[in-house]
Amino acid sequence: MAKKQKKQQKQPGTGGTPATVALTAAGTSYTVHAYEHDPAHPSYGDEAAEATGVSPDRVFKTLVAEVDGELTVAVVPVAGTLNLKALAAAVSGKRAVMADPAAAERTTGYVRGGISPLGQRKKLRTVLDDSASGHTTICVSAGRRGLEVELAPADLATLTGAVLAPIGRE
Repeated sequence: MAKKQKKQQKQPGTGGTPATVALTAAGTSYTVHAYEHDPAHPSYGDEAAEATGVSPDRVFKTLVAEVDGELTVAVVPVAGTLNLKALAAAVSGKRAVMADPAAAERTTGYVRGGISPLGQRKKLRTVLDDSASGHTTICVSAGRRGLEVELAPADLATLTGAVLAPIGRE
C-alpha cells in the first residue's frame, strides 16, 4: 500500500490524465486548475466553477448521450442544461437520450464527474455548444474530479473534431 501511495504522490496534482497527455502531445496551449473535490457537493460542474473562481458560463460540463443508439459527447456550460433535441439535430439524428452512466464511463475511460472530452478511450463524436466561441478560453474536465483544463474553444473543437451547435439552454 505504501508503494501505491508513494507512486500517487509522485504524480503532480495537475497532470497525468489522458486529457492532459493528449493536449501536450498536440502542442496545445492550456492551463490546469486543480482543486480539492468535495464528494458531498451536489454538482460537479458548479463545484468546479466555485473552486476555480471561473465564471459558470466559461466552465463546460461533458455529458454523454445516445443519439439514435450511438454514444455522443455534448459539451455545454455548467450554468445551463443540455437540449437533447438540439443535440440530435446537430448530428443529423432523430432522438437523443442521456447515456447509461456505466456505458459512458466504460467507453470514455473516465468516471462520472471527471469525464473529459479529450483523451477518451474511444473517440466519440462531439458537439460543443456554440456559446463557447464567445470566450477566449473555456474550462472542461481534465479527466478526473478536481481537475479542470482551460483552453481556447477552437483548440478543443479541433482536438475532438467537435461540431459547434446551439445545444445548451439556460
